[in-house]
Amino acid sequence: MRLFYFAFIVLLATSCSTKREVDMLVYHAKVYTVDDRFSLTEAFAVRDGKIIETGTSDYIKNSYKAAKELDAGGKPIYPGFIDGHAHFFGYGSSLQQVNLMGTKSWQEAVDRLAAFAENNKEGWLIGYGWDQNDWENKSFPDNLQLNKLFPDRPVSLSRIDGHATIVNDAAIKKAGLMPGFKLEGGEVETKDGRLTGILIDNATKLVAKVIPARTIKQRTKELLDAQKNCFAKGLTTVADCGVDYAAIAFVDSLQRANQLKMRMYMMLSDKPANYDYLFKNGAFKTDRLDVRSFKVYADGALGSRGACLLKPYADQPGHYGFLLSKKAHFAEVAEKIFAKGFQMCTHAIGDSANREILKVYGKVLKGSNDRRWRIEHAQVISPEDLKLFKQFSIIPSVQSTHATSDMYWAAERLGAERLKGAYANKQLMQQNGWIILGTDFPVEKIDPLLTFYAAVFRRDDKAYPANGFQIENGLTKEETLRGITIWAAKGNFEEKEKGSLEKGKFADFVILDQDIMTAKPEEILKNKVLKTYLNGENVFEFKSGN
Repeated sequence: MRLFYFAFIVLLATSCSTKREVDMLVYHAKVYTVDDRFSLTEAFAVRDGKIIETGTSDYIKNSYKAAKELDAGGKPIYPGFIDGHAHFFGYGSSLQQVNLMGTKSWQEAVDRLAAFAENNKEGWLIGYGWDQNDWENKSFPDNLQLNKLFPDRPVSLSRIDGHATIVNDAAIKKAGLMPGFKLEGGEVETKDGRLTGILIDNATKLVAKVIPARTIKQRTKELLDAQKNCFAKGLTTVADCGVDYAAIAFVDSLQRANQLKMRMYMMLSDKPANYDYLFKNGAFKTDRLDVRSFKVYADGALGSRGACLLKPYADQPGHYGFLLSKKAHFAEVAEKIFAKGFQMCTHAIGDSANREILKVYGKVLKGSNDRRWRIEHAQVISPEDLKLFKQFSIIPSVQSTHATSDMYWAAERLGAERLKGAYANKQLMQQNGWIILGTDFPVEKIDPLLTFYAAVFRRDDKAYPANGFQIENGLTKEETLRGITIWAAKGNFEEKEKGSLEKGKFADFVILDQDIMTAKPEEILKNKVLKTYLNGENVFEFKSGN
């Protein structure tokens, strides 16, 4: 008996001594690996910020030892969520501005601005988020009240989609605009010989360029505030769609100082200086920053009637919207982006804009390929054009909450028949077998769980409509989870390092209160992010009152 007991102690000691040391153990979880087989597991070990093995809780605990252990208590764990299309810089900036989202009238928007001005006494008054489609009077406002309240202080208030802005006369004066001003791909609205303050698409840049630049201190605060909110929603990577090359060095410096921990995939805007920079210097890649693509803009937004349509708007006869550049421009930039080996990602909303970009891509790509050129939004597609996504391996990057935000008025813009080809997420996904999902924040809320809910159930955050909006284009839960993890990573050429919880990949993961893969629809909207980890580091933890 003594001999048996001694042998057991020796075996136990030997077993403990052969355990491999790691930085962290995670166990007693329901881990959705989102690997090729969409397999479930219970635990994983982390060393140097990466997963080195997955398995059962007993196996991982018996094979490894770590100073830091996380007993997940049976909670579900998913790969860190990835927003495939967002505006991180723009969101950070918006946090310092007056928020006009959810206003029910122009008067309410003006009242919010006046209250904001009371606490912000100096400089331009900047705001965002108004949407005339949510008001009883759905016409664009004019700037008469702004002029009366702020005769000398410039005001610039962006529409929710960023494709229209209302400014006061003080801002108009700064920009040097005059009645009847004409430009390509935009409109400076003039009525009865006076400027109303409404600027659409390219016209918004005329005022934007005279707004004073923010200081480094202000820009740093904006990004860190944005990061904090994103981590609280389980986001560990965001694709920032449309920045200038100067942002690369700025973001890299904050990341190297370990202030900005968020992983970012940054698309450079369609500007000569940005092409010159990336063509000269080549792609920029670190563990946290990836720059290898260009964001091109084909048209405007449906809500402001700037989306370019094949037939006139149903609610504005004779108006087709417009392309933001001449057709030759898209062909030219596609050729040079292709020649240099970079990715082209083009904003296209209307069916005419989508057709034009699909044709341009097709002429350059020629057939099946792995260039992963993307169409951002792919919002209204003529049915006969869907096949072009598959024919030329063009990847749709969509935002499922756009459908549930626009559904209240989209039929008025498009008409019932054309609406059938809009927000067709399922049909788009089927072309290549995968789709990128995002939010387009701050146009929409930053919450990936709302993306999940809208993609699967085709309802908004008020649970409307009960049977879903065009439910035939809803995605399955597995497709949707892939869309905000591994497929979003693939859209960024990053699927070998993130997007799933597998050996060798970053230990980016999120723990939720409830399992979105089994929860009832109403439970998903109430779900909470309990913890977010990036590189094995806890960057967010839910606390009562958060």
